[in-house]
Amino acid sequence: MQMMTWDVLLEMEPEEDDDEDGDIGDDPASKRPFLTPHALLPSSQVLGNLEQTIVPTFGNLESQHNFRTPETAEFNGKSDALYFNDGQRRIDFVLVYEDERRKETNKKGSNVKQRRKRQAYESNLICDGLKLEATRSVVDDKLVFVKVHAPWEVLCTYAEIMHIKLPLKPNDLKTRSSAFGNFNWFTKFFQVDENIIKPEQEFFTAPFEKNRMNDFYIQDRDTFFNPATRSRIVYFILSRVSYEVKDNVKKFGINRLVNSGIYKAAFPLHDCHFSWPSQDVSCPNERYLLYREWAHPRSFYKKQPLDLIRKYYGEKIGIYFAWLGYYTKMLLLAAVVGVACFLYGYINQDNCTWSKEVCDPRIGGEIIMCPQCDKGCPFWRLNITCESSKKLCIFDSFGTLVFAVFMGIWVTLFLEFWKRRQAELEYEWDTVELQQEEQPRPEYEARCTHVVINEITQEEERIPFTAFGKCIRMTVCASAVLFWVLLIIASVIGIIVYRLSVFIVFYAKLPKASNTTDPIQKYLTPQTATTITASIISFIIIVILNMMYEKVAIMITNFELPRTQTDYENSLTMKMFLFQFVNYYSSCFYIAFFKGKFVGYPGDPVYWLGKYRNEECDPGGCLFELTTQLTIIMGGKSIWNNILEVVFPWVMNICRLYFTASSTEKKTPRWEQDYHLQLMGKLGLFYEYLEMIIQFGFVTLFVASFPLAPLLALVNNILEIRVDAWKMTTQYRRMVPEKAQDIGAWQPIMQGIAILAVVTNAMIIAFTSDMIPRLVYYWSFSVPPYGNHTDYTMKGYINNTLSIFNTSDFTERSRENLDSDLGDHTTCRYRDFRYPPGHPQQYKHNIYYWHVIAAKLAFIIVMEHLIYSVKFFISYAIPDVSKSTKSKIKREKYLTQKLLHENHLKDMTKSFGVIAERMGEVIDNNLRPKVE
Repeated sequence: MQMMTWDVLLEMEPEEDDDEDGDIGDDPASKRPFLTPHALLPSSQVLGNLEQTIVPTFGNLESQHNFRTPETAEFNGKSDALYFNDGQRRIDFVLVYEDERRKETNKKGSNVKQRRKRQAYESNLICDGLKLEATRSVVDDKLVFVKVHAPWEVLCTYAEIMHIKLPLKPNDLKTRSSAFGNFNWFTKFFQVDENIIKPEQEFFTAPFEKNRMNDFYIQDRDTFFNPATRSRIVYFILSRVSYEVKDNVKKFGINRLVNSGIYKAAFPLHDCHFSWPSQDVSCPNERYLLYREWAHPRSFYKKQPLDLIRKYYGEKIGIYFAWLGYYTKMLLLAAVVGVACFLYGYINQDNCTWSKEVCDPRIGGEIIMCPQCDKGCPFWRLNITCESSKKLCIFDSFGTLVFAVFMGIWVTLFLEFWKRRQAELEYEWDTVELQQEEQPRPEYEARCTHVVINEITQEEERIPFTAFGKCIRMTVCASAVLFWVLLIIASVIGIIVYRLSVFIVFYAKLPKASNTTDPIQKYLTPQTATTITASIISFIIIVILNMMYEKVAIMITNFELPRTQTDYENSLTMKMFLFQFVNYYSSCFYIAFFKGKFVGYPGDPVYWLGKYRNEECDPGGCLFELTTQLTIIMGGKSIWNNILEVVFPWVMNICRLYFTASSTEKKTPRWEQDYHLQLMGKLGLFYEYLEMIIQFGFVTLFVASFPLAPLLALVNNILEIRVDAWKMTTQYRRMVPEKAQDIGAWQPIMQGIAILAVVTNAMIIAFTSDMIPRLVYYWSFSVPPYGNHTDYTMKGYINNTLSIFNTSDFTERSRENLDSDLGDHTTCRYRDFRYPPGHPQQYKHNIYYWHVIAAKLAFIIVMEHLIYSVKFFISYAIPDVSKSTKSKIKREKYLTQKLLHENHLKDMTKSFGVIAERMGEVIDNNLRPKVE
């Protein structure tokens, strides 16, 4: 049957417009490349047709007589059917719409317009060679499901256009045995049963070409293109088919139709129910196998079936779970070392001399500390911080230093070994040359109105905007991102002001006694109360700003108009991570590197905004406060995200089923069951990556203050893998399979975090913890000439590191605090290294201060250079692609070229043989004597 060779387009009047998604997808019809039916065209002509232009040749709504409509069919009662009613044509995609003729609330004119657009779109799909079959819903008769099937000829044509790699012959290369072959009896426990999920057969592959179809490994046309590839091809077509011309502007694409409400949904089908296998013997039951062996909670200890995940969901989903699984596996080592360092600090906390001095009534109980604010803050005894000093001994120990150095090396090992693993997956999943295959986004193609000369080919090509226009767009995008970053910084300043103001209230309200048995009075000091409440408020602000910025970042990236989907996601990734970096980490950076560092001294305090006196740290430093901040933000984020990921889609699906009022006695087809699931969306995977990278930052950037962070991350990730798997297999519609070569922009982001982590951890140990001042005291100031002890010791550390202040030197602003329930005092102590009153250089920094500063700077330089040297050596010693993988890639290229070349020679030899034979016959006929 001859196919139509034109697009059916609607010409609408200028004022008619019911679209809701802006101008994406619009372009003058005379400049927009379009798809024509290809069932009878070679792919070379198809590529030529992509550059043709059209002029609308159809009139208004009432004059349309060229619509081609889908076939209609009733539901045949087979709830697991994956084929049209004829049982031969596989369903590759499903479109869902609400029949306007049965709507009651909408305006009649609007219903007619929507129906006409949909009819034009479906007619063009049929003209492009797709087969459509419409079936009305079993539960809601207003819903209509249009099933889409791509015939063999269409699949072959677009497989060549999209440069899809397909099997040439089975891979006969020998696989290298595992280095852990002797432990198979142990590793088998964690493996997926190969009798349940059979290993995928490996093939040599090459980009498909129709004129070399005989070279490819085609045993069965129905299975040569797997369901994921078929859905990919159909979605490529759906995204580029037009449906309307208005004001000489062509509108196209299924995404635009869904956004404007003309279609309710568009999705590929799951192959069966997740809880039980299909009754159809031809169904592979891959969804059921994934749920049973991957998403079910009882399989949490098993390795992920990555090949099946990739086959069912596509390489993009597969590479995410491969990365997440590898990251979780590497966290096991970091968690073990972190727990060991934590236990070291916990066991040795009773030997912490300086903490004993703080808690000793004869030492800490006799030390009167100066007020920490101007109004309402009294004098206080040092021993009220006894409990926090004991906890600080756990985290501020020698084990912390060892762990910080270890994590600097661990993160390098993780990134380098992941690159090798990623290279192996690129080879196994045929994504080595993916960048050459990726097609431009339909939204980008729609804007290609400017003609330029390609510098390389010297041929005309279309681009969406000029160089000046690109600069304008980049400037606008950068300004918007900068504005939101400044907004976050403003929120951080607000949190600081809250800390400074509420600290006064807590000082006035909370009891100061240290010998009470009340747990609140014993543990909840003013500093602790301020830290906890500020951390909770900070977390709430983070969540709110995050929700707002997500929409803004998407709008900015859409305006920027990246060329490919990979470019789009990389651009959005950088914007979102920059925002999230400031959003999540700003409060931690403030506590670690700014709080308590610029406070002056009681006689000359530094004021924030000229009103609020700067915060001071506990006598033991701000390290414990940083640990508290990390615990609340990291733990709260994990709990909140898991609740959202599990509860939200489950509740939404329950509510959706409830409001459909479906009868349990009715059988519903597979497409209707999938329609009632949640839509994950194109950026769903992006948010999963973002969540894990933020966690990666917490694990590496501030790990010197919280060695248990890798353990929390490990537990969270074990749950995260199964929660994401459960969510995708049970609660969400099947995503359109997409190709991906690697994890994209997240790789350089992790490398940047790894470099920054060395600096932050070195500075935390040097400036936030008290390790360097303690070491300086132990080796220099505990013995002569600066100390009075005969041996190196930590005794007297607290008294030596607290400076003396004369209360008569208070400013007028602070004198009202002199009356207190601790009696009249002529002196008080404060945390700093300054000369006492009466000294010729009173209140100036003493020699101890300069020794500590020199030691801190020397420590940072030595630690950074040591870790960076090890990092660069490891990066150099571990190649990104293993030798075996390089050999496999080269071997496959060689065999593929050889196979194609040999087949081409055979065809040429055969052709030349036929030609030579015919020429011989002609010569024989000419030379043979004529018979009279």
